[in-house]
Amino acid sequence: MAIEQLDAKIPATPNGPSPRGLRTGYRHTLGRRMARGWQLYVLLLPPTIYAILFLYWPLYGLQIAFKNFSVARGITGSAWAGFKYVEQFLTSYQFWPILKNTLILNFYELIALFPLPIILALLLNTVRSNLYRRGVQLITYAPHFISTVVVVGILIMLFSPSGGIVNQAIQFFGGQPTDFFSESLFRHTYVWSGAWQTLGYSAIIYLAALSGIDPQLHEAAKVDGASLVKRIWHIDLPGILPVTITLLILNMGSMLSVGFEKVLLMQNPLNLSVSEVIDTYSYRVAFVSALPQYSYATAIGLFKSVIALSMLLLANWLARRVAKESLF
Repeated sequence: MAIEQLDAKIPATPNGPSPRGLRTGYRHTLGRRMARGWQLYVLLLPPTIYAILFLYWPLYGLQIAFKNFSVARGITGSAWAGFKYVEQFLTSYQFWPILKNTLILNFYELIALFPLPIILALLLNTVRSNLYRRGVQLITYAPHFISTVVVVGILIMLFSPSGGIVNQAIQFFGGQPTDFFSESLFRHTYVWSGAWQTLGYSAIIYLAALSGIDPQLHEAAKVDGASLVKRIWHIDLPGILPVTITLLILNMGSMLSVGFEKVLLMQNPLNLSVSEVIDTYSYRVAFVSALPQYSYATAIGLFKSVIALSMLLLANWLARRVAKESLF
């Protein structure tokens, strides 16, 4: 009310309307724009509702990490515990082994798998035959739709030390059976099976970025005598650099999050020393242990989220300083 009274006292300036008139005109303009594009706002409504219900509303439950949570009392009725469970995790003897396993598995996956979709997209972009290119895309893209449970089942059928197809072939040629799920080979099996499953799907965004590069740049480079390798190095790679930096930053933000279902399904007592990561540990604490510790598990998840956000901001800052590209 005070703002409206102040606007009423301000006369229209010689060069334009009063502030109140500007605000009213802006409302009318915004209303007309929303009316013209109402279909877009309808399309925006489902993801907005999804984000509110499944991304923002669950944040209310984070206070469990700071309470002695009791199912009978609920979140509101449970007593506050402060940073007790966060400190319990940080001082636990399992903290460093679990953190090390998580970081090693994620860094291994990032270093091994991040360049492969780029290489595949660059190679497919140089293929002239549309039929061959689409065939390769279909073959590499199809495994993405296979369930994680099915993928692990396939891995067991292939690499099981007792009856696996690969071990049967090794024995046929006189070798000894190898346990690909053992402590020494678990990480290799996990990462490279993930390469088979995600390679084609991850290459799609790079193919889309390559399709946006001006073909005249390649034509000019051909006239100047540039080879295919030089054109890829000086035209294609700089053209997809912004997309590459963005995806790298996003991957850094999920550095402490691994494929929980796949790791859990591939775990066994022989590889637990290298396969126990933050996600599986919090799952066992909350749902598998004889005495479920929901507050402790929530504190572990909160710690992971805070570290992930810090790594995301750090990666974004480094990308802006070094590559002059950033996510925000």
